[in-house]
Amino acid sequence: MQLLVARNINLVRNGVKILSDCNLTVEEGTIHAIIGVNGSGKTSLAYVIMGCYRPTSGEIYFNGKNITNLSITERAKLGITLAWQEPARIEGLTVLDYLRISLKGSSESEIYEILNKLNMPPEVYLTRELQYLSGGERKRVELASVYLMKPKLAILDEPDSGIDMLTLSEIFKVIEEMRENGSTILLITHNENMLKVADIASVMCEGRILRTGDPTEIARFFKERCRTCPKGLKR
Repeated sequence: MQLLVARNINLVRNGVKILSDCNLTVEEGTIHAIIGVNGSGKTSLAYVIMGCYRPTSGEIYFNGKNITNLSITERAKLGITLAWQEPARIEGLTVLDYLRISLKGSSESEIYEILNKLNMPPEVYLTRELQYLSGGERKRVELASVYLMKPKLAILDEPDSGIDMLTLSEIFKVIEEMRENGSTILLITHNENMLKVADIASVMCEGRILRTGDPTEIARFFKERCRTCPKGLKR
């Protein structure tokens, strides 16, 4: 079943065209990765899907419903959540306070469980303030927050940023568990190693989805073609 369909999305901001006739289909129950070099439009597409940016033209459908003109709040109520590329640094807010916001009536024991899964001992991190965490630690807290929300669609914008390879294996396990718990994952990355956790992958270049297919093939294509092209890809 098609959970998300972005059709012919164009985005112009400050006179610059960022997305160009971009098309994306995400099947329910999958981990769908989008890979591209910096500046290829990945985060902008994520923001359009979440409602942070309004597309200049094109349509977005979620669960068969046209959500193109819905607000961020309305999309969140439908079950769409975005883990930001740059997580919150709210002064005075502890990790526990932040994660409690995401619980939605679940037991607080889930906070302890997810922190342990992300190699963040609760006895060390629960009382720490977000503003004093490292970038990688904030990324893990943000992932924990999305995990606790149990969204229908979780958009994870570069969850590997600032994460070492040891912690990356824990990130993979949590993403897979989110899928097992009923969430569909849209994974944004510029690291081909992240495609190992994906069921399907798309490569993005100059504001559009160039091709979609098997994650191993897309990772090879990206490494051999995109990494060596100053414009992102030699077509």
